[in-house]
Amino acid sequence: MDFWFVDDRLEAVAGKVRNGERLGLEDGVILFRSPDLIGVGQLADAVRRKKHGDRVYFVVNRHINHTNICVNGCRFCAFGKEPGEPGGYVMSLDEIEARARESWALGISEVHVVGGLHPDLNLDYYREMLTRLRNTVPGVIIQALTAVEVDYLAGLHGLELEDVLTELRAAGLDSLPGGGAEVFAPRVRESVCPKKISGARWLAVHETAHRLGIRTNATMLYGHVETLEERVEHLLQLRELQDRTGGFQAFIPLAFHPWNTALEPEVPAGTTGYDDLKMLAVARLMLDNFDHIKAFWVMIGPKLAQISLNFGVNDIDGTVVEERITRAAGGQTAHGLERGELLRLIRAAGRVPVERDTLYNVVREDFA
Repeated sequence: MDFWFVDDRLEAVAGKVRNGERLGLEDGVILFRSPDLIGVGQLADAVRRKKHGDRVYFVVNRHINHTNICVNGCRFCAFGKEPGEPGGYVMSLDEIEARARESWALGISEVHVVGGLHPDLNLDYYREMLTRLRNTVPGVIIQALTAVEVDYLAGLHGLELEDVLTELRAAGLDSLPGGGAEVFAPRVRESVCPKKISGARWLAVHETAHRLGIRTNATMLYGHVETLEERVEHLLQLRELQDRTGGFQAFIPLAFHPWNTALEPEVPAGTTGYDDLKMLAVARLMLDNFDHIKAFWVMIGPKLAQISLNFGVNDIDGTVVEERITRAAGGQTAHGLERGELLRLIRAAGRVPVERDTLYNVVREDFA
């Protein structure tokens, strides 16, 4: 792997990448601080190419945000409403089932369900939801409930994490999404989400899931009050857990949208395309034991997600259909993309599209 850099500091990092050496905290900070975006992208793309060649994954899926009522009141969130606040909603189980049934004709392979911490929705509600989804869309993988939601149910019922996850899996849960990670640093969480579980607790939920054979994803919400060092430390903690369990499938950086949030006065602008590409590329280089780095087009836009395929990314998520959380914070992207548009974006970037399910089993790759 031969590279040409504007920033000489990248030479030492590139040497480690060439030799298959693991990058550390200092290396991650150098990558984030370097003005040489193309140089960092070259490194990340070389690692991506070695792992995946020209293949780029996507999923035909349906998001369902079943309630926006939440007791946590995170300052970065424009989606959540306090109990009794105008604009709050909770979907009935019939409504959730109908949304899943609507997407059956699209050939979905995943239903993705996340929402707020509603004080009146207990384990019985979620068991019935999962059971009804399993019966409505048989064979479709159900990825549902963030670590924050799982922990909330454990506390609500006085149960261990393992007990809650075992019951949810018996009802139909297949996989956990990666939401709720935000940034693990206690300083950051105290500032932006003081009522939310700690980073250590988030990691504990995912470690428990992995021990039970439940595969999960991981995220980071970046572009608000965190430092570059805190971003790298977050990645290192994910890498450490992956070393122990191997249970993470994909890492998905989530670009912070400040509009309509309590943080907007402090962070009035969202991330730039430079920020987004750098985050994705650094993630590919630091998370050497993660197979998949995903660009969530809902947050950074389809065009930048397409460009990110040259910056270490090998997955651009899926059809989504309806996503309310980012829209509440000023997101301007479409609610969903058709399978054909995802194919067009991937092919135009010179890559080979591969339709997958949640667990990265290949659904189809012989597209005409």
